[in-house]
Amino acid sequence: MGVTDRVRGVVSDSRAGNPYRLLAAVSAGWFLVLGMRFVVPAVLPTIRAEFGISNTRAGIAVTVLWLTYAAMQFPAGVYIDRVGERTLLVGSALLSGIGLLGYLVAPTYALFVLATAGFGIGTGLYGPPRGTLLSRTFDAREGVAFGTVMAAGSVGSAVLPLAAAVVTTRYGWRAGLAAVAPLFLLVAGALWLSVSDRETATEQRSLWADLRAVVAGLGDRRLALAVGGAMVMLLVFQAVTAFLTTYLVTTHGLTQGTAGAILSGLFVGGAVSQPVAGRLSDRYGSPRVLVGIAVVSAVPLALLPLLSGRAVLSLAAAAIGVRMCSGPLTNAYIVDLLPDAVEGTGWGLLRTGFFSVGATGSTLVGLFADRGLFDLSFYVMAGLTLLAGGLFLLLPRRD
Repeated sequence: MGVTDRVRGVVSDSRAGNPYRLLAAVSAGWFLVLGMRFVVPAVLPTIRAEFGISNTRAGIAVTVLWLTYAAMQFPAGVYIDRVGERTLLVGSALLSGIGLLGYLVAPTYALFVLATAGFGIGTGLYGPPRGTLLSRTFDAREGVAFGTVMAAGSVGSAVLPLAAAVVTTRYGWRAGLAAVAPLFLLVAGALWLSVSDRETATEQRSLWADLRAVVAGLGDRRLALAVGGAMVMLLVFQAVTAFLTTYLVTTHGLTQGTAGAILSGLFVGGAVSQPVAGRLSDRYGSPRVLVGIAVVSAVPLALLPLLSGRAVLSLAAAAIGVRMCSGPLTNAYIVDLLPDAVEGTGWGLLRTGFFSVGATGSTLVGLFADRGLFDLSFYVMAGLTLLAGGLFLLLPRRD
């Protein structure tokens, strides 16, 4: 047996091993992917000052990040059914790491936006294969599996922006972003060694046939309600996380470091509550838990303009972070309803839709802010969250 055959044997044995090794690798990837997407909002005041841009233009940059992320959801979903999850997850980690290096050569606002788009494209390949891989691997325990991975993303969202703020103070925001690139390369190797091949159809269907099957599936009332609720929750989430730091600096007089720490508290709240929400959904059903999440997270949004003091604002941010529990629950609910034959294509198409809508949230809040209506934007976000709760209230429990 040659060296190549022995290496293949070791890799094959690794992939056939404990599924929780796979869960650890996917969680590590999501820790980086999600966490780094919130580093830009965390250091947005510094970036605005350097480039001399308005809140609206800053919001547009964050919108570009999420729009490019959204644009990759559909093609990533299509290729799940054709090449499998492993290739897409590894490719996402590699491209994301390369994309972060683009910030080192972004001396103007235009190049900064271009680098942001490149990073968005790389991270956009991760979400769809992550969801279908967890669904097919863990099945009866998918609530806990999704909750664990999403909690890892929440921890990344809390730790990485805070770390980037510290690095930014000493070395600048470009170094804070680019320093994480090597970690993406390590995760790419872990994913390659732990994710098994997905069975693909021996007879490839046409893309149009897949799309027709997905559109037909949207006639399912449960799917329409779940997607609608997820879309609204995501729009509010993007809006709040993009401008919470800037809002606290502008209207509450906090320093960027203090405001960044409070933003990290939002993700800590999400990380702590997500595994709990996963267990509750496995026991009581996703719809009930989703309604509770919407109500609990709407209240602190509405109160935020009226609060003061670091401790109180930190508690409010942590309570807002509870809304992050809706992500894994709606993901699991939607993926379970999609036809197996077009699961990847359908999941990618739907994610492109609601991430594209969600990406407009930061630009919307930027427009409010530039017109002196920063406080009003948070009242609007609270109202939209309750609207999503109303949609979730109409969802039936899955069998």
